Amino acid sequence: MSTSPADRLASALAALADRLRPSRRDLLLLGLVVNTELLAMFAYLLLTEVTLSEPRYALYGLVWLTLGLWVLVKVRPAPASTTTRRKALAVAVGYFALLAVAGGLVTGGGVGALGARIGWLPPGWGPALIYSGATVNVILMPARVVGYLALAYLVYATVIDAASAAVSGLLGLLSCVSCSWPILASLAAAIAGGGSALAAATTPLSYDLSTLVFVVTVGLLYWRPFGR
Repeated sequence: MSTSPADRLASALAALADRLRPSRRDLLLLGLVVNTELLAMFAYLLLTEVTLSEPRYALYGLVWLTLGLWVLVKVRPAPASTTTRRKALAVAVGYFALLAVAGGLVTGGGVGALGARIGWLPPGWGPALIYSGATVNVILMPARVVGYLALAYLVYATVIDAASAAVSGLLGLLSCVSCSWPILASLAAAIAGGGSALAAATTPLSYDLSTLVFVVTVGLLYWRPFGR
């Protein structure tokens, strides 16, 4: 007997809710991570001259770090052949490279003083390791590095799922669109930041928009409907 679309949707939502339901061990681990992050944040504020004019920026940093670490620890890609894993890895590495460029982690060099320094940004986003070179600039903000690694890892798992299932064109399109959101959001923030990579990374629009897009994208990629 065939089931109606409404029944299939209800079944999918029930399965998703079951996957998202944390165990007691997950809650304890999450509490430990958040408490450690809060202690580190307060120590960072006490030991540096960073002033927190907008508390939500620190909250956003904690969201990126916590969600990113949770993804890296909890997500387990499906079993796949060596060839499929290599293809998925190539896609994930390319995706991380796009995020790094669009998000301002890597930019063209030759502007300003050359050398390495520490950027004392709000907690989670700083301390950022900044390297200014003749050909390339690198701005390693902890929240973005962890967050982008988590997104790339989710893309890796999604590609493996998609390769081992008969995926409809609609689901494939939705996956690609959701993957592109962080890149588009980063480009929008860069425009609002006046074109400077570091300015774009620290503009209020970047914090708000990129955090919202990051959380939604993680949720969609974690769902990974392929083959489920």
